[in-house]
Amino acid sequence: MTRKHISATDASTPVNVVLVTLDNHVNGAIERAEKRLICDLPGINFKSFAATEWEADPSGLEGCRAAIASGDIIIVTMLFMENHIKAVSDALAARRDHCDAMVCCMSAPEIMQFTKMGRFTMDGEPSGPVALLKRLRGAPKDGKPGASGERQLAMLRRLPRILRFIPGTAQDVRAYFLTLQYWLAGSEDNLTRLVSFLIHRYASGPREVLKKVAREEPPIEYPDVGVYHVDGRLRISDTVAPVDDAAGSEGTVGLLLMRSYALAGNTRHYDAVIRALEARGLRVIPAFASGLDARPAVKRFFMSEGESIVDAVISLTGFSLVGGPAYNDTDAAQEMLAELNVPYLAVQALEFQSINQWRESPMGLMPVEATIMVAIPELDGATGPMVFSGRDRDDPKRSFDMSPETERIERLASRVSKLVALHRKQRSEKKIAITLFNFPPNSGAMGTAAHLSVFESLFNSLKALSRAGYSVDLPDSVETLRDSLLKGNAELYGAEANVHATIPVDDHVAREPYLEEIESQWGPAPGKHWTDGRRMFVLGQSFGNVFVGVQPAMGYEGDPMRLLFAGGLAPTHVFSAYYRWLREDYAADAVLHFGTHGALEFMPGKQVGLSDRCWPDRLIADLPNFYLYAANNPSEGLIAKRRSAATLISYLTPPVTKADLHKEFAELRSMIDLWRGRELDATESHLQQLVEA
Repeated sequence: MTRKHISATDASTPVNVVLVTLDNHVNGAIERAEKRLICDLPGINFKSFAATEWEADPSGLEGCRAAIASGDIIIVTMLFMENHIKAVSDALAARRDHCDAMVCCMSAPEIMQFTKMGRFTMDGEPSGPVALLKRLRGAPKDGKPGASGERQLAMLRRLPRILRFIPGTAQDVRAYFLTLQYWLAGSEDNLTRLVSFLIHRYASGPREVLKKVAREEPPIEYPDVGVYHVDGRLRISDTVAPVDDAAGSEGTVGLLLMRSYALAGNTRHYDAVIRALEARGLRVIPAFASGLDARPAVKRFFMSEGESIVDAVISLTGFSLVGGPAYNDTDAAQEMLAELNVPYLAVQALEFQSINQWRESPMGLMPVEATIMVAIPELDGATGPMVFSGRDRDDPKRSFDMSPETERIERLASRVSKLVALHRKQRSEKKIAITLFNFPPNSGAMGTAAHLSVFESLFNSLKALSRAGYSVDLPDSVETLRDSLLKGNAELYGAEANVHATIPVDDHVAREPYLEEIESQWGPAPGKHWTDGRRMFVLGQSFGNVFVGVQPAMGYEGDPMRLLFAGGLAPTHVFSAYYRWLREDYAADAVLHFGTHGALEFMPGKQVGLSDRCWPDRLIADLPNFYLYAANNPSEGLIAKRRSAATLISYLTPPVTKADLHKEFAELRSMIDLWRGRELDATESHLQQLVEA
C-alpha cells in the first residue's frame, strides 16, 4: 500500500505537548526527543514541568498552568503530594474536555480521574475493561498491593497484547497501558515514540492531519531488573560484568539505582559514586529494579544461594527499599535486609530543592525530603543519610540533570570503605573506641547516662566482646574498671580522670583543619579545657584492643546547652582533638557511644542532610559510629542517627514500680492521717497524745 503524500504545511501544523511530573530527571532526554520529533513534526512544542520546582519558583507553576490551558496532548505522572495536586487540579479539569488527550498515570486518584483518551475515562465507577484490570491486579491485603511490582510489570506488558483484539473502549485502555510502558522505560527513544504514538492516535481538529505523519512504534523493552555499566556502549544490561582478579580486593559494594535515571541518561551522580568507590579498591555492582521494589535486584545481584556476596549496600534511589513514597512495605524490607545482613545506607539526591539552595540552607533537607528520603527508609533499617547530588542552577547547560556533590561523595565512599573494612576484618584485630559522657560538666557526672548503670553495663559489654573473640584485657571487677578510669593517674596530671594520652599543642595546631574557626571562639590553642598549657589530655583507659575514653565537655560550664542552640559556634580545641585522636592516632575501626546521650550529635550545623561545614560530620568523619541509646527516647535518637551517622543499639529503661516510703516516713504519714481523721470533739489529752507520738 502506497503511503499518502503529506505536505510540508500539514506536517508543520502546531501541536502542544505538555508533560507534568514530579521532577526533572527526564528533561535531558525530553530535549533530545524533541529535536528528533521536529524532523517529522516541525510544529511540535514539547514542554515539561517539574512539581518540585514550584515552591521555589512560582513563575514555573504559572508557566505550567498556562501550558495546560493550551495543551493538546497532556501527560501527568507522579503527582501524589497534596500541594502539587491542588496546584494544577483546576487547570486540568478546565482543559480536560478541550484537549485531544489527557493521560494521568501513577498519581493520586484526584489526578487520575482527569484521564481522557478517546472513550476511556477514569472519572466514574469502574466497569468493562477497567473493572477487569482491577481484578487482574489483585486485591490488596492488609493495606498492601495484591501483586508485587515485578508481577505488575509483567502484566503491564501482556495487557496491550490481549486488548489488541478487543474492539471499542478496550483500544483506548490499551493505549493507556502502552503509554505506561513508554514512560516506565523512559529513554530518549521511548519518549520520542510516546509522543508520536499519542499524536498518531488522538490528534484531532486542525491537528488531525498529523495522524498521517506521526508513527506508532512499539515501546523498546529494557531489562526490568538489571545492572548499569559506567563504561561501554551498552549501559543497561541484565548481567554483571566479569570480575577482574585484581578488582574488588578491598570488598564489594552493591548500589541500588533508579532505572528511570539510567534510561534517561541522567547518571553523572551515579558515575561519580561508582568512581569514588572503585578508587578505594572496592568492586561495585550498580543494580536497579522497576516498580520501586528493589528486592529482585538485591536477590539477583547481591546474593547467591541465599547468602550475601556484598559487604555493604547503598541505596541511591531516595526511596524505601520496597514501595517508594506511595506505599511502604516495611516488613518486607526488614525481612530482605535481615537476610542480606550487611550495612545498608540510604543517601539522598535532592529533588525538592537545588544543590545551591541546600548549601545555603541552615536546615539542610526540607521537611518533605526528610520524610520521604530519610524517615521512611529508616523504618526499613537504613542508616547514614547523606546528600550526594542535586541540580546545579549555576550550570545552565545541565541545570535539569543531577550534578554530583564531589566532597560529599568522597565522604560517602570513605565512610563505606571503613564499614566494609570493619565487616571483613577479624574480630581479634578490630580496635574499638568506647566513649563515655561527662554531662553536665564539673558535676560528678563523668560516666553517667540516662536510665543506664554505666560501669556495670560497660563491664558486661567488655566481657561479651571478649567472649565474641575481640582482644580485651578484662579488669577484675566493676570497681577496678571504674577506678582505672576515674582515678588512675588523674592526680598526677591534675585531671578529672585517668590521662591515657596527651596531644602536644604544636601537633594540634599543625593537624587541626578547622583551627581558625575554633580559635575565633575559644582563643589560641590549647584553650582552657583538659590541658596543662603545653598538652591536651585524652582521658580514658585502654583494655587490650578496646579503648574507653571520656568525651570532653562542650565548653560552657555555666551554660552547657549554649553550644547546641547558638549558630556559628565551634567545639573546644580538646573536643575536636579527641575525635581526631580516635580516628587518626588510635586508628579505631569503630566507635561506640555508650548511653543517652553525648554532645557530638548536637554540635552546630544543618539539621538533616549535613555538609562539610557541619561539626558533627567533621568530627565523626568516616569513623563507623554505633550508639547505645535508651529505647524511650526515639526523638533524640533520630538526631544521633541523622547528624552523626550513628547506628542505634537500644537498651530498655529500668522497670517502674511503686517506690513507697522509708519506715520513718511511713509512720509519719500514718500519724498525719490519724490527725486529719480525728474526731471533732476529741479531748485535749487525746490531741496531746497524737502530737507527742
